[in-house]
Amino acid sequence: MASFKGSNFMMIIMILVGGLTGSAIADAAGVYVPFLKSIVKIGFDPFILDLHFITLTLGFKMGFSVLTALGLVVGYWVYQKI
Repeated sequence: MASFKGSNFMMIIMILVGGLTGSAIADAAGVYVPFLKSIVKIGFDPFILDLHFITLTLGFKMGFSVLTALGLVVGYWVYQKI
């Protein structure tokens, strides 16, 4: 079986799965513990660059809660343990 150690693709997948899991747990537990559901958003709003022959729309936003950040760290930790 091929080793996933050193694979950047596998590291990204594990971190994303950890973040999604943390977000899902935060949504579920936020009903009982409201501060777990609080989100800090980082990024920038979409903006349009019109060059007359091409129009580009660029934007990026991420929302982090306490458990999302913890999930990202756990995902990376699991990747290191594989």
